Amino acid sequence: MNAIDKPRAADITLGLMLDTLASHAEVPLVFHYEGKAIKQGYHVTEVKAGHFSALDCGANPEAWSEIFVQLWDIEEGDRTHMPAAKFSKIIRKVSEHVRLDGSAKLTFEVSDGVQPMQLFCASLPIFGDGALHVELSPRPASCKPRDRWLAEESRKAAACCGPSSASGACCS
Repeated sequence: MNAIDKPRAADITLGLMLDTLASHAEVPLVFHYEGKAIKQGYHVTEVKAGHFSALDCGANPEAWSEIFVQLWDIEEGDRTHMPAAKFSKIIRKVSEHVRLDGSAKLTFEVSDGVQPMQLFCASLPIFGDGALHVELSPRPASCKPRDRWLAEESRKAAACCGPSSASGACCS
């Protein structure tokens, strides 16, 4: 499969993340990236809200909101992974000073303080082994007009060949 044909990881929103954390408040929140778990002493060093307006490569206007959460992947003393409630409390504290849109997509910026910061999108938190696990996937570049075209083609194929298609005439 060509790199441009790979499906993109789904973006979760800040609201969906916080809703999921609320039902597991006291369990450790463990982020995973590059095949490893974030170190137990990690910090949330910054939370910022961005409101973007752009023109894509097809000259289509784009606008979106995005929340960036910066994670500093370090060991620090005998700290353990922070509980989900502490992460939520940090977000609430930020929201007292910065307008955070719960429907905004969530982007994580991760660095160990030595390597350059990398951008990741997050999976829905999953409870297992006594912790909430969030898989962070690299945020790839994309062509929005092509992404929209692929989504439309996929929708057409599903409608045409799906179980509700009486004749299946368009399937080959």
